[in-house]
Amino acid sequence: MTSNKPLSTIKPHLVVVGNGMVGHHFVEQVIAQGGHENFQITVFGEEPHLAYDRVHLSEYFTGKGAADLAMTDGSLYDDNGVRYFTNSLVTQIDRAAKLLVLKNGETLSYGKLVLATGSYPFVPPIPGHKRNNTFVYRTLEDLDAIRNCAKTVTRGTVVGGGLLGLEAANALKNLGLETSVVEFAPRLMPVQLDEKGGSVLKGMIEGLDVKVYTDTATQDIVDGETAFHRMNFADGTHLETDLILFSAGIRPQDALAKQSGLEMGERGGITINNHCQTSDEDIYSIGECALWNGRIYGLVAPGYTMAKAAAGHLLGTESLSFTGADMSTKLKLLGCDVGSVGDAHAQTQGCKVFVYQDEISQSYRKMVVSEDGKKLLGAVLVGDNSYYDTLLQYYLNAIDLPAQAQSLILPAMDGAPVGLGVDALPATASICSCHNVSKQDISDAVCNGALSVGDVKGVTKAATGCGGCAALLKKVVDNELLALGVEVSTDICEHFAYTRQDLYNMVKIEEIKSFDRLLETHGKGHGCEICKPAVGSILASVWNDYVLKKEHISLQDTNDRFLANMQKDGTYSIVPRIPGGEITPDRLIVLGEVAKEYALYTKVTGGQRIDLFGATLAQLPEIWEKLIAAGFETGQAYGKSLRTVKSCVGSTWCRYGVNDSMKMAIDLENRYKGLRSPHKIKFAVSGCTRECAEAQSKDIGVIATEGGWNLYVCGNGGMKPRHGDLFATDLDDETLVKYIDRVLMFYTKTADRLQRTSVWMDGLEGGLAYLKDVVINDKLGLCDELEARMEHIVDTFQCEWKTTLEDPEALKTFRQFVNYEGVDTNVVFVEERNQMRPATDLEKQQLIAKAG
Repeated sequence: MTSNKPLSTIKPHLVVVGNGMVGHHFVEQVIAQGGHENFQITVFGEEPHLAYDRVHLSEYFTGKGAADLAMTDGSLYDDNGVRYFTNSLVTQIDRAAKLLVLKNGETLSYGKLVLATGSYPFVPPIPGHKRNNTFVYRTLEDLDAIRNCAKTVTRGTVVGGGLLGLEAANALKNLGLETSVVEFAPRLMPVQLDEKGGSVLKGMIEGLDVKVYTDTATQDIVDGETAFHRMNFADGTHLETDLILFSAGIRPQDALAKQSGLEMGERGGITINNHCQTSDEDIYSIGECALWNGRIYGLVAPGYTMAKAAAGHLLGTESLSFTGADMSTKLKLLGCDVGSVGDAHAQTQGCKVFVYQDEISQSYRKMVVSEDGKKLLGAVLVGDNSYYDTLLQYYLNAIDLPAQAQSLILPAMDGAPVGLGVDALPATASICSCHNVSKQDISDAVCNGALSVGDVKGVTKAATGCGGCAALLKKVVDNELLALGVEVSTDICEHFAYTRQDLYNMVKIEEIKSFDRLLETHGKGHGCEICKPAVGSILASVWNDYVLKKEHISLQDTNDRFLANMQKDGTYSIVPRIPGGEITPDRLIVLGEVAKEYALYTKVTGGQRIDLFGATLAQLPEIWEKLIAAGFETGQAYGKSLRTVKSCVGSTWCRYGVNDSMKMAIDLENRYKGLRSPHKIKFAVSGCTRECAEAQSKDIGVIATEGGWNLYVCGNGGMKPRHGDLFATDLDDETLVKYIDRVLMFYTKTADRLQRTSVWMDGLEGGLAYLKDVVINDKLGLCDELEARMEHIVDTFQCEWKTTLEDPEALKTFRQFVNYEGVDTNVVFVEERNQMRPATDLEKQQLIAKAG
């Protein structure tokens, strides 16, 4: 990928070598500060792609493609006159002449140079480390190679039990390999965890069928007897494995700087000052190749700060200096929570330690405090990261600890959350370390008109990096709004001083079965267009009653009231259910005959259904009578409910299919077709990872694998498309249905009105991890209830159109006019492409003039 913009001969030339996350962020900062107006900017990247999100690289194995991880498609550069070159290796710097030499021999002059060359994976020089089937875990190409190899082997081993090593182990496990981890140090994650924390983490990971070898040195790698490799260990034991992935740390990519004579650290790294200048004032260095105060920072957040500091110094627009960075970490590795804050190893002289350990739940927490017990110096968390945000704020902002400081890591015995209110945070408190967003930055954004979390994200970029601060960001935004006198109310409306979840619980626990009864006991006034449909939806979700029952009919929106979608000309559309998109020729003929008889516009929808448009209100019962006689059911396309389950043809017909996606799609659609929910829900089932059904863009996505089914949750199309998140892998049919039951009922029970599953999950504190805990680990003890509620929905399903046709009172709703038998003359059609469509206003006027 290359831009073809000519090099300016007027502006000084700023060259950035390295287009990783930090190099790209530097260019963003320069553009944001107007630097592109003063410099001609050129970017060189060694990889074939422009910058991509390496922090979330593992998601490449869970369905995301290169485009999903891309941080730019080049438009930012094009729009701001930045020249960029991928697949371009700079091999030499001639500092005296201020020239760069490229691998292809070309030379290029520079005025200012930024080295953002990053790092490379360290591979221990073990004899045999270059054998086939050995890999590192750094680039998209590395992951492609690992995936291809994994298709043909059964056992994989990661050398290195650090942060990235355990993430790589998770990737191998998800690829279906028997996985082992070999760590030279006495414990896992030796940098972040103490001995006990590492031991607890090891136990948790071994419980997931990953073999862990700590304090183990590999002497050599040779041919295996039962596998491709045999790893011989120093203690005389050995391990047979087919694939080896080295993840033993990183080394700064500093060869270019070293060749040019820049000052280097003793063990590598380009020495920089607080402005990120190297020993040559015209050359800056940022990110994992830079050595500040004798230290290399291997996280992206410090790199971003360096990028901002360097850009500000270069342009003279920012006074920010790089003075080190916090390396606290919160992660979920192989499904295990791990957190490390500050001085996790209690190395500060005179420090004191609090420890809490629960061997039953495999939780370990440690606080390191100052000698006088007033300040938090560090912490270790294994098994439960819910304490992390609070501890981090105490640490980062040097806030005085409470008198009973140990309460910050002890379980809340009375159920009260132990935490630090955002009021207590100083203005300088770092809320988003990825983008260096402080509480003051958020306050400024709110004061300047950003009145929602989404607005604040757009202005500050907070929570758009790793996303770990999303919950804290919402608290700060709400707090700032309250401080400005903007009420942050969670009431559903003026008639009910409760959230939707409160009302759901009242309806269920008190067995309330009508809006009037709920209003009488817990509300006031007469209700409104917000609370009525919301309560109508709740009643349907809990009791699955007929929605046009006399006491419910006034609660329904127009579409629900007429069991059809009203169109722009006042006619209605009809969407019969076609589970999984499978339909017989006879039923296709019926649909065609009905469409022909009533001159309905006919369209195949994106959800593999057939939509019939143009029916008048009075025609709806007639049409549905014919469709039901032919075996169709209502498709509930009008409701906030399950709409469709899209499918490919799967293993029945497709030569790539690995499982029967058609049957699964039909079974799922028939199971959940009666579920009313806070928002519409769509499913898709794909028969293999080629993903023809586009399952990852649905609320519930199911993809067949060799081992069963992968389950994705909380994706959506619409105005803000979002890929679903991988929830669980290689599930059997029974477990798949069980998890979907639980996810959907938990969503139906706890989401706000008209809240999509994606927004709902993002709003859960802990997000996907929390949802997994609730659904898979039964964290809240709700799973039996959720399953029972779903069984009630399944058992009480009724076709709402069939019930309507059997109810003379309900049919009265479908009269066009109460006192007139004629038709609505405002409904006028014209023919287009051999079908009827609504006439435009101009066409109506022309027809009227012609008739006159």
